[in-house]
Amino acid sequence: MDLHLQGSRAIVTGGSRGIGLTVARGLVAEGAKVVLVARDDKQLGSAAESLRAAQPGADVLVVPADTTDAASVQTMIDQVVGAWGGVDVLVNCAAQPSFNSAPAALADLREADVAADFDTKVLGYLRCARAVAPHMITQGRGRIVNISGLNVRRTGSISGTIRNVAVAALTANLADELGPHGVGVTVVHPGMVETERTPQFVAERAAATGATEEQVRADLGATTSLRRLVTADELADVIVFLCSYRAAAVTGDAVSVAAGNRGSVHY
Repeated sequence: MDLHLQGSRAIVTGGSRGIGLTVARGLVAEGAKVVLVARDDKQLGSAAESLRAAQPGADVLVVPADTTDAASVQTMIDQVVGAWGGVDVLVNCAAQPSFNSAPAALADLREADVAADFDTKVLGYLRCARAVAPHMITQGRGRIVNISGLNVRRTGSISGTIRNVAVAALTANLADELGPHGVGVTVVHPGMVETERTPQFVAERAAATGATEEQVRADLGATTSLRRLVTADELADVIVFLCSYRAAAVTGDAVSVAAGNRGSVHY
């Protein structure tokens, strides 16, 4: 299926590694121009080189920015528009992985940590969407995909659930306001995804519990319908589709990409 992404101008925040970089790779493979956004200039440069090596001739820009800073976000958007004349796709992916550390119990939960999570993921996504929206409205089309997480449908991480539910609420509101202008907005809820960080997480979990790494992986997979984790490429395939106008009829809603949320019913 031709996704009609050839020549599309896409911004991927959190694009220096992990899910963001894999999504950028998928967009480049479809012929899109891609801007990688993150705070670390060095990591961004390495990520861009990896995309160009995988897809010779790929049009990739690197724009360092901090999504917790509205001025930094606006400067980034201005640079992209100055270079390419507009923005067709925004993928909001700049956030700390929920499995980066064990969730804090209520007694140990610090308000500052919850606020930092919210500022990065929810307000960061809002800042980026607010900055690209005028350009998408002017051209009469656009796609925004917000990467959230399956904690939206689970307890166990107060901060993780709060921020992911908020991203879903943000998505629905943006979809209603921007829809009449031809702009679609969706939210994707990944479960735990195989990225370059996963081996270290598995090793640390094994060391902490006394289990083998094979047992840890089996336990993680047991929570899914497919009994395994989703790969970054599998997740990116869904996100890239949602970035395309083939998905124009999907907006305001959530798409779970987690190999099946075993034991739950959502309707």
